[in-house]
Amino acid sequence: MMNEITQNENRSSRPISQVELVWRTMRPKQWTKNVFVWAALLFDVKLFQAGPFIRTLVTFTLFCLISSAVYIINDLVDVEKDRQHPHKRNRPLASGALRPRFALVAAVTIVAVTVPLALWLNGKLVPILYGYLILMIGYSFWLKHIVIVDVLTLATGFVLRVAAGVVVVVAERFSPWIYVCMVLLALFLAIGKRRQEIVLLDDNSKNTRAILNEYNLRFLDEMLALVSASTVMAYASYTFSAPNLPPNHSMMLTIPFVLYGLFRYLYLIHVKGETDPPDVVVLKDRPLQIDVGLFGLVVFLVFYVLSRTA
Repeated sequence: MMNEITQNENRSSRPISQVELVWRTMRPKQWTKNVFVWAALLFDVKLFQAGPFIRTLVTFTLFCLISSAVYIINDLVDVEKDRQHPHKRNRPLASGALRPRFALVAAVTIVAVTVPLALWLNGKLVPILYGYLILMIGYSFWLKHIVIVDVLTLATGFVLRVAAGVVVVVAERFSPWIYVCMVLLALFLAIGKRRQEIVLLDDNSKNTRAILNEYNLRFLDEMLALVSASTVMAYASYTFSAPNLPPNHSMMLTIPFVLYGLFRYLYLIHVKGETDPPDVVVLKDRPLQIDVGLFGLVVFLVFYVLSRTA
């Protein structure tokens, strides 16, 4: 069967190297998920402090590497099922272009390289980083086959990213409310991903991922509605009740952007029939990109400008 990678090779005079195929398997486009690491730096008002900024940047890089190792391992585990998926069958391992042994060596090497870097950066980061690795490996082999636990596991991975950022910047004003909001937002992303998979695969879901048989669109839509409402309430509570925020409650100015972002995604999946997962949708939907940018701008103004003049 002719696949996308083979077609690319035929159009090009040079064969694609194993290193390049590993790079594709590492899925750099999905590194945007690791932006959660930066939350502590921004909300703890340390964005312009060189030390915390550099440590956060290194931590972000480490999570990109570790998550890439997880992607490789996951593709090795699911190679046969991916071959029955309309999109995943074109991945390097599923297509047969990338040798499994080469991919395994790459994953082990990535994990080994991050150990000394994490120890050098902050000893407390090590259990978080490798706790994430162990959790995601557990997800690849077992946890993704348990209904509800699978999405909770994905959400936990996002929270560990936030926790890593808190540790490396030694956060002093990072409210526990932010953890609640991040858990809910991560659940929103995980449930949205499950919904996308069911819509995309339709009747073939049982062949590519058995856990999808435990879900249906009505159940997932109700979960999305519950999580969306909870996210808005939790974030609104944070903006006016968390300690160490500006006393004029100016953080409440960011609530409309959170509402718009959630509503925009729901609009895309229910009205426009969007089938891409949330992290991919953000990369291609201009209104969502503008909303995220404006949210970040207002947060910056509240913490770094208005709070100093209040």
